[in-house]
Amino acid sequence: MPPIRTRLALLVVLVLAAFAVAACGDDDDDDGGSGSSTTEAQADSCAKGQLALVNSGQLTVGTDKPAFPPYFEDNDPTNGKGFESAVAYAVADQLGFAKTDVKWTVVPFNSSYAPGPKDFDFDINQISITPPREKAVDFSKPYYVAPQAVVTGKGSDLKVSSLADLKDATIGVQIGTTSLDAVRDVVDPSGDPKVFNDSNDVVTALKQNQVDAIVTDLPTAFYITAAQVPGSKIAGQFNSGEGDSFGLLLEKDSRLTPCFVLAVGALTESGELKQITDRWMGEAAGAPELR
Repeated sequence: MPPIRTRLALLVVLVLAAFAVAACGDDDDDDGGSGSSTTEAQADSCAKGQLALVNSGQLTVGTDKPAFPPYFEDNDPTNGKGFESAVAYAVADQLGFAKTDVKWTVVPFNSSYAPGPKDFDFDINQISITPPREKAVDFSKPYYVAPQAVVTGKGSDLKVSSLADLKDATIGVQIGTTSLDAVRDVVDPSGDPKVFNDSNDVVTALKQNQVDAIVTDLPTAFYITAAQVPGSKIAGQFNSGEGDSFGLLLEKDSRLTPCFVLAVGALTESGELKQITDRWMGEAAGAPELR
């Protein structure tokens, strides 16, 4: 199998070639090899020296501050530790940047997807890809699709090592969410879950031991256990087939977008992205997989 960076170059050529063929259609053209030349020129635009960067020769990456685990460790995105720090450096490597070529800048979450020019090449900060945001900014392919998580409260007697252990549990969940669908379709408890109107009510139910456990998406579970419910813990995570997708965020209509789409695609194809996800978002982060 070719090296990862070689496969990225091949992906660039193949995808752009497909665009070129589609653009040509059935038109007669006597330009000879002009289509091939155009494709090669477009492929070359993803070479490190040809990228339209905010700062020449330097990849500028945005994220918020403070930067929390498991996405970043020690509030230091530059150390390569934590899920999103590791993803950012893996993407940089795909495009030929050494770690020393990467500069981090602070970008508040809400301003990252606001319309207008950006002072970063891409932002990575658990930003869900949504239609309203896509009107104002560009996204790469998803680098993460959030699974569901089971959270138990302080002092809970519920022992969870598999989904079967939730069969007779009283589960709290918010109405109208993918988490509620996951409880009904995947967990399939013997009794109806307790359904709450909003996330605050779900958290209160967990604090007051009104339920044995709650189900929410994993990123929210990390926040609940770290900041909202002292003594709570993530009993495990499971896939439901749907969930929020996180993408690298770029300026709207950025010339860099196709290159980052391909870089994330190459990391996915090679299996490197899964390795990073398993390391930082799995059991080591306190979220073992439940089956």
